[in-house]
Amino acid sequence: MITQAINLPGVGNARELGGYAIGDRHILRGVLIRTAGLDRATPEALDALQNMYRVQTVIDFRMSNERTSSPDPAIPGAENIHLPVLELADMIVDVDPSMIEKYTDPNVDRMELFSIAYETGMLDDQLYVRLLTSERGRAAFRGFFKALLALEDERAILWHCTDGKDRTGCAAMLLLFALGADRETVIRDYMLTNDYNAPRLSVLRQRIEPLGWPQAKAEALLFMSGGVSEAYMNNGINVLVGEYGSVEAYLAQELDVGKEEREALSRKLLE
Repeated sequence: MITQAINLPGVGNARELGGYAIGDRHILRGVLIRTAGLDRATPEALDALQNMYRVQTVIDFRMSNERTSSPDPAIPGAENIHLPVLELADMIVDVDPSMIEKYTDPNVDRMELFSIAYETGMLDDQLYVRLLTSERGRAAFRGFFKALLALEDERAILWHCTDGKDRTGCAAMLLLFALGADRETVIRDYMLTNDYNAPRLSVLRQRIEPLGWPQAKAEALLFMSGGVSEAYMNNGINVLVGEYGSVEAYLAQELDVGKEEREALSRKLLE
């Protein structure tokens, strides 16, 4: 079993932050759950989220069109909060409207969507910088921490996007830093997505190879299709450190998560 994995049939990239070392303490097990989309969760998975994990809050970081086309199933006893980190209009600037229609068409070939994203500049190694510094992104992550601070004892919180790697990964990065994790732990947690999605990425590599695409394009499309790149996350972290002095300073200045809030999170989430 992959490190941090939890058993949620039908839910991709399902894992928790529990067990990571923070100094001489550890993050509580079964409390902080990060996943891909929930729309294919089996009844067994939903039962586990309700009764085993006792999920109090589900944070949905997806765009409105993603949420509409693949709505989250209800989890009894859990509040579902929509906090879009970005919307489609944020991604596509000065692009022909037909491209937007194509991107939102569920019947369009995924490889064609990958090419659209690459050629129109929707996807590059500054993606996380945009997620973390945009007004919409800051508002979403601010809401995420508000929900964390409101988490009751012996309850869990789950956050997700579509693949559970970018928007979800940025949220996990911010939370780990807020709890005092070192950068090595943050990156290790982020990179686990490549282990979870290894079969899918292997198939796509075989499909891309005969196309003769430049390496940069191939890597970008692997990223968009379920992979992660350490460089992407390091770029995001480095910009926060460069502009604010530290991730903790960004948390305080932009997300209202200062020393007092970080200490409250530590009391709540560490053992």
